[in-house]
Amino acid sequence: MSIPQYILKRLLAAIPTLLIISMIAFFMMRYDFTVGPINIPTPGGSWHIMDAVRVKNPINPLAGIETNPQISEAAKAQQRHMMGLDQPMYIQYWRWLTNFFAFHPEALKSGNLAGFFTPSLGKTFANEDVLELLLQRGWNTVQLNLVVFFFSWLVALPLGIFAALHWRSYTDRAMTVLASVGMSFPGFLLALLMAVFAVKTGWFPLGGIQSENYPSMNILEKLWDRALHLALPATVLIVGSLSSIQRQMRGNLLDVLAAEYVRTARAKGLPEHVVIYKHAVRTALNPLITMLGYEFSSLLGGAILIETVLGFPGLGQLAYKAVLETDTNLVMSTIILSAVMLVLGNLMADILLKFADPRIEL
Repeated sequence: MSIPQYILKRLLAAIPTLLIISMIAFFMMRYDFTVGPINIPTPGGSWHIMDAVRVKNPINPLAGIETNPQISEAAKAQQRHMMGLDQPMYIQYWRWLTNFFAFHPEALKSGNLAGFFTPSLGKTFANEDVLELLLQRGWNTVQLNLVVFFFSWLVALPLGIFAALHWRSYTDRAMTVLASVGMSFPGFLLALLMAVFAVKTGWFPLGGIQSENYPSMNILEKLWDRALHLALPATVLIVGSLSSIQRQMRGNLLDVLAAEYVRTARAKGLPEHVVIYKHAVRTALNPLITMLGYEFSSLLGGAILIETVLGFPGLGQLAYKAVLETDTNLVMSTIILSAVMLVLGNLMADILLKFADPRIEL
């Protein structure tokens, strides 16, 4: 199968996946149904009728309004209607689905390709535009994760190769100890220590993505200010990611170096650097390419605990708050976006594997 055909096949297969994910997520937020009444047989031969039980999400997004005696019942009902909360669960879901996947075939007749698909993410319960929020918070999270992604892979891969080529040396043992410490250190605890360090020293700003006087800075000052705000959360995330990738690369390369074809290549007299970097490392990278796909999907996922502890205004913190408030449009948009990133990440990993190892068939 050619690569374009494979991409088309995977994208079509992703449609039912996204629909199922959206249904499960919507049900978890808006579940409201009635069970019963149910007739239950008793040991005496009679029947016990269990009364109907209404099962509903206990989180009321309008709790703040409905407990306010100064707001009239008419205003409360109007607010419920505006948010769609006075409709059954399946109607709410259908309204969200048709708004999100808004196709306009009539636009094609007029040659307006851009108007064929115009998804509407809607408003939050606080009447904020969901798309603007996602773009703003998502960009913050992407900046953070790109820094983590770049430094983790750039440093971890050479360290893993070096450790495997110097197996059981003092350097390998020292790197093993450091990697074990990095992987076993809880991320949220390291974030707390980083927060205390920032408060005590004042060397790094705590919270936010930029300083208040950011608009008045020149280019270099803006870059430096952004780097200082990213330093703490990026360091916390890099520690765990770097340790994990380094250990994975070391283990993969050690396995490959013991393979029969590597010994054969050495026996044929190939230069050692050709054996290592053209044959062994290339094969050892395959599992890491699969991991790369999952790393790509986490670019927007962020780290909720890290963002919360360090006050970083990312997408993870926004999604956490939205789930607590059962903000339908915001939660659903975040989940669909994360699912799309996961699909694209896996697709990218599969295609990269094909290029890295031509023996793999799509």
